[in-house]
Amino acid sequence: MITFEYIAASPFKPSVEHKIWLQRVIRNEGKVPGDIAYIFCDDDYMLERNICFLNHDTYTDIITFDECVGDMVAGSILISLDRVGENAEKFGKTFDNEFLRVLVHGTLHLCGYKDKTDEEAKLMRQKEDEALALLAH
Repeated sequence: MITFEYIAASPFKPSVEHKIWLQRVIRNEGKVPGDIAYIFCDDDYMLERNICFLNHDTYTDIITFDECVGDMVAGSILISLDRVGENAEKFGKTFDNEFLRVLVHGTLHLCGYKDKTDEEAKLMRQKEDEALALLAH
């Protein structure tokens, strides 16, 4: 089951349609949707978690905690709404567009995609674009 939790107020509220879309993305990767919690927070909350769990003293837009077992996709995905807003401005996107990109980015991490190298990041961006196109149809 996919859940959306709010630690910070969000100008965009994902709907049942978005849950169905994320499940479709997972199934298209040959995986099975399991329990996934998306937690929307602010920069302060995210920074505390980044330091505590990853020993990174930096702001980030997303942290994905993988709890997958076999083909079952499960985990927790923290998303900083502050970072989403700043990145939307930085990249000339709407908040909603950047929000959806980050939402599916975490899902793709749980499906096994990485983004540490240039090659991995390029494939991740391609997968994000493919997923966003699914939502448009």
